[in-house]
Amino acid sequence: MGLKVAVVGGGSTYTPELVEGFARRAAILPIDELVLMDPDAGRLEIVGGLAGRILRRAGWPGRLVLTGDRSAALDGAAFTLVQLRVGGQAARFVDETLPHRFGAIGQETTGPGGFAKALRTVPLVLDIANEAARRGAPGSWILDFTNPVGIVTQALLDEGHRAMGLCNVAIGFQRQFAAHFGVDPGRVRLDHVGLNHLSWIRAVLVDGADRLPDLLAAGDPLVTADEHFPLELVRALGAVPSYYLRYYYATDDVLREQRDGANRASDVMAIERELLDLYRDPSLDRKPELLEQRGGAYYSEAAAALIESLHTGDGAIHVVDVRNAGAIPGLGDDDVVELSARITRDGAEPLPTAPLAHELRALVLHMKEYEHLTIEAALSGDDTVALRALLANPLVPGAAAASGLRDALIEANLPYLPRFVASGHGGTANAANAANPRGAS
Repeated sequence: MGLKVAVVGGGSTYTPELVEGFARRAAILPIDELVLMDPDAGRLEIVGGLAGRILRRAGWPGRLVLTGDRSAALDGAAFTLVQLRVGGQAARFVDETLPHRFGAIGQETTGPGGFAKALRTVPLVLDIANEAARRGAPGSWILDFTNPVGIVTQALLDEGHRAMGLCNVAIGFQRQFAAHFGVDPGRVRLDHVGLNHLSWIRAVLVDGADRLPDLLAAGDPLVTADEHFPLELVRALGAVPSYYLRYYYATDDVLREQRDGANRASDVMAIERELLDLYRDPSLDRKPELLEQRGGAYYSEAAAALIESLHTGDGAIHVVDVRNAGAIPGLGDDDVVELSARITRDGAEPLPTAPLAHELRALVLHMKEYEHLTIEAALSGDDTVALRALLANPLVPGAAAASGLRDALIEANLPYLPRFVASGHGGTANAANAANPRGAS
C-alpha cells in the first residue's frame, strides 16, 4: 500500500528540492499521494506548478495535491513534514535587525532572534502536530525542518508526539568531506554531536579511519570554514565547529559585520523573489541553481532518505534531532540533542558517543536550559519566564538588554503571539490580530 506524505508549508521555495528527493526514490519509497499545503494560495500555485513539472519529468507515479486545507492535507498522512515560517521573511528581518538596538546579534535561530522565532513557532507546530495525531495514519510521524529545529523538536517530544527533527548542516559537512577525499558520501561518517545549530564534528571517518587529525595538522580550510574560525581555536577544540558557532566564538565580529549592513534576511528576500519568478516559467522542470543560494542544500536528500529509512527500517545512520536517551554522557535522557542515530521503523536509536569535552559540554548545558525556558515561555505567554529565558541565553549581553529585548521582541511579534496577549502583555488592543496567527512558508 502506498504512502501519503503531507508538507505543511508546501509553498516554500525549498519544496522543489524536496520533491526531487522523492522522485529519485520512487522505486523504494511508494508515495502515492504527496500533498503540498500552504495558506498562501498564490505562492502555492507557483511552487506547486514547478513541483508538478519536476515530478512529471521524472515519471513519478504518484498523485500531487495542492491545498490550503490543513485538515484535508493531514488526513491519512503517514509522514507530515513541517517547513513553515510564521510571519514570513518580514518577521525574519525583525529577528535579524531589532536585537542590534540592545547590543546583541541578529539571527533567525540563534540568540534573541531565535527566541522570537521560537515564540511564534512552537505553539503553531504543536497545534499542527495535535491535529496530525488525530487525523494521520496509525503510527504516523512528524518530521520538523522548521527552525529553531532543536527547540521545536523538544516541544514536540515533550508533548508526546512521534516526531524527529532534521537539519541540513550535518549532510552538508558530509558532502564537503566526501568531495575533499574524492569518495562517495556513503563512505563518510561523522561524529557530529551537540544541539541543533550548536554542534561540532569530532571525527571524520572515511571507510572507518578518522581523517580529522590530519586535516587539523595541515590546517586545511575545511576545518576553519575557509578561515571563519581561527586555526588555533579549531586545533584547541580538536573538532570542527558548525558555522553557527561563529555567533558564540566571534560575537563581536559578527555584530560589527551586521551593523555594517550584512543582513541575511534581505538577501533571502531578494533570492526568493527571483526564485518565484523562475518558478513561474512553464518550461522549467527542474530546480534552478539559484536555489542553492537560498540555503537548505541537501535538504531533499536528507528528508527523503530519512523517510525511506523510517518506512523500510533499513537501519541506516542519519544525523537527527532526538532525545538523548543516554547517548551523550552528562546530559539529561529527555534532552533533545543532534547526533548520529540508527533509524528503524520504530524511530531513532541514538548511537552512544564519547563524553563532550568540558568547554563543549558547558555551552551545550547552558543552551539546553535556555531552550527549556523558551518552550515554557512560548506555551505560557508569561513575561517573567520570557525574561528568564533571555537571561539564560549567552548571546544576550546582560539583564538590562534581556529586559529590553523581551519587551521589544514581544511587541514586534504580538500579532503572532496570542498567548502573550491572553496573559496581558500589550493589553487587549492587539487581541483581534493575535487570535489568528498565520503560518507562512
